Amino acid sequence: MKSLSALLLTAVVYHASAIAAEPESQVDASRATAAEFMKTLKGELMQAMQAGGPVSAIGVCKLRAPAIAAELGALKGWQIGRTSLKPRNLANAPDEWERARLESFEQRKQAGEDPAQIEYYEVVDQQGQPVFRYMKAIPTAELCLACHGAKIDPAVAAKLAELYPRDQALGYKVGDIRGAFTFIEPLSPPAE
Repeated sequence: MKSLSALLLTAVVYHASAIAAEPESQVDASRATAAEFMKTLKGELMQAMQAGGPVSAIGVCKLRAPAIAAELGALKGWQIGRTSLKPRNLANAPDEWERARLESFEQRKQAGEDPAQIEYYEVVDQQGQPVFRYMKAIPTAELCLACHGAKIDPAVAAKLAELYPRDQALGYKVGDIRGAFTFIEPLSPPAE
């Protein structure tokens, strides 16, 4: 009978090699989910902007973005969210792993890489369990500037101050990395 530590090591090695051998299926699923998240969120933001302007769109980001993440996460069995080096909602502040990736995303952008293509993934140990982690940069689009740009309408600024008194997510330009989608997929141990 194998010891617990041997089983855990076997699980980590098995999953790391499985991901290394077939990373594209894992990565493809993550890319598709990030695209679905972005498409759904952008569609709802555009509807809110058309219906009630930027102040109305703030509610979409505050309420619907976490709901979309939760819905996709429940469907996939993943933990899904958004994070940023300059979070608006401090509950979305990056963990240590995410912070390192976001900083590397900024370096990659500065080196000339297209922010729309920047992503990162790997298998890591999280509390003794192997997990697949994926992050995809969110480039700032023109639509984002109404609430995240350098010049914001006073009504928008007032609503943001009301909802997010410690808001850091301002001063962006088109093409800046606004943050990232972040996914954690638990990897089950191999069958014995």
